[in-house]
Amino acid sequence: MKISTTRRLERLTERYMNGGLDRRSFLGLTAAAAATAGIGMRWAPQAMAAVSEVRFDGWGGVVQEAIDKYAFQPYTAKTGIKVTQGTFGDESEIVTKVKTANPGDFQIVHSSGVEYYKRYVDGGFVSEINEANIPNMQYVMEAMIAPFRKMTPKLSCVPYDYGTTGIAYNTKVISEAEAKEKGAKLLIDAKYQGKIGGYGDMVTRVWYGALTTGQNPNDIKDMDAVWAAIRQNRDLVKKYWSSGAELMDLLAKEEIVVTEAWSGRVAALQAQGAPIAYLDPPGSYAWMEDMLILKGSPMQECEELVNFMLAPETAIAVAEGQNYPPSLDPTKVKLTDKIAKMPAFDPTGTMTALTFADPNYWSANLDDWTKQWDRISKGG
Repeated sequence: MKISTTRRLERLTERYMNGGLDRRSFLGLTAAAAATAGIGMRWAPQAMAAVSEVRFDGWGGVVQEAIDKYAFQPYTAKTGIKVTQGTFGDESEIVTKVKTANPGDFQIVHSSGVEYYKRYVDGGFVSEINEANIPNMQYVMEAMIAPFRKMTPKLSCVPYDYGTTGIAYNTKVISEAEAKEKGAKLLIDAKYQGKIGGYGDMVTRVWYGALTTGQNPNDIKDMDAVWAAIRQNRDLVKKYWSSGAELMDLLAKEEIVVTEAWSGRVAALQAQGAPIAYLDPPGSYAWMEDMLILKGSPMQECEELVNFMLAPETAIAVAEGQNYPPSLDPTKVKLTDKIAKMPAFDPTGTMTALTFADPNYWSANLDDWTKQWDRISKGG
């Protein structure tokens, strides 16, 4: 009896740690089984411990400051559960860490889009959220949920915000007319050698290499031309930035006058009075960020936190603080004038005007393109 019960308890623990069972159900089932068998529960001290904190990893800077101020601090005040925070500049850092970590070491990640979601799915790192515990999902644009549900009918994440990676330029040096005429080709314009910046990750480099050469980033026909454009850009760049804070600093200090840039970070600079304009050239890279709950997380507490973050008053306050539109459907929730004026804002709730990465196409080329970009970034 004790042997079979112990095995059942072990299976329940595995389900709980893999995100297949919420904490309340886990505690009830295991307590009943252990009591019936008359055995102790020393086999799962970590899972049985009261959850006093949840871990969150995000992009840092003004984005995470807004989330902390308008979501995490009020959540902790309401529940007593602390949100322990980490930051990253490139989400590949977190993917690498999760691969070598124990389930539960990383819990909620402010993840960037469906192509990254596929990496977590392929790695076996996703959980299964109980959507009944996140009723505020009713306000989220279905157009943002659908691509994730297509990969995993039982979601591991909830879309939270979105934006674009367009072109930021200094209006004291580059006119609006020139920016619109040249578009992505500004990034390979020798006239601005030593004053060009760029995001030093493979996806952005290949995406803008494709735009520079007049190709569809989701269906590249001439990869040699893309790599040539990337090398041309590399030879003109003053610095590849690795975080939003670094991007803003380079532009504010006028160390660079043109670069790819994240729409919300440009909006933050503009609010500070910096002479920076923003252009989304045709086909610019659009992304939607989600709150991803990883396997092994305390599901009930993570779901409660995400639901709190999706409450319209919270999501709107966070959006205004970080300068990225929320995932809330503007046909269901009245959003503010400030949000309506943000770069990339979609008033229709359909997202049809934005160009997102095809996760299957990019996943199929991920390894080869990453290796090639690494060689080029080192001078190859």
